[in-house]
Amino acid sequence: MRQALLIGIGLLAAGLGFGCSSPNPDQNNSGTMQHETTDAGPTTRPTAMTVAAADQGKEAAAMIHGAGDNRDKINGKATFTQESDGVKIVVDVEGLAPGKHGIHVHEKSDLSKPDLSSAGPHFNPGGAEHHHAGPDDPKRHAGDLGNLEADQNGKGHLEIMSTELSIDGPKNGVIGHSVIIHKDPDDLKSQPAGNSGGRIAGGAIEADAHHHQTNG
Repeated sequence: MRQALLIGIGLLAAGLGFGCSSPNPDQNNSGTMQHETTDAGPTTRPTAMTVAAADQGKEAAAMIHGAGDNRDKINGKATFTQESDGVKIVVDVEGLAPGKHGIHVHEKSDLSKPDLSSAGPHFNPGGAEHHHAGPDDPKRHAGDLGNLEADQNGKGHLEIMSTELSIDGPKNGVIGHSVIIHKDPDDLKSQPAGNSGGRIAGGAIEADAHHHQTNG
């Protein structure tokens, strides 16, 4: 009787010990998987951020002046700043007619002709099979910036981010090209220039010398 009781107690203790220890492998596995999942993300993110940060802060600028009959009427500036997620473009212009005006980055910096036709077509790096469109269309020309809207006093302001441009990259860098403002609104669809009318102002895009002097 006593022997049977001892055997029963031993079996019960063994069962309790097995029951208490069996969840631990699952907990350990779960903890390991969570640890691996948590560690997996950051292994790629810092690399991408570091690459983007290498060029962050680079700047270029274009001094904008009227063309032809608008030579003494329109003036302003466009700045291009490399940020981690693209190029920030800020344009401020005075002397425009109230309303929207198409604005684009053009292929050449040659502004010698009165109608600015010497600036060439819209900037389209590598001759990609893209069409003219608005700044949100992934198949647009890289130089398609949409519209600059002027208020009743003729002052226009535009801020836009572009992931298609860089400051001085070998393929899509803006330095050596130009910013052109058109007479009419860009309809963001007509080929090849959005039916935005004549070119009334522009400026050649150059490296921002002041920025390089103060940061070099």
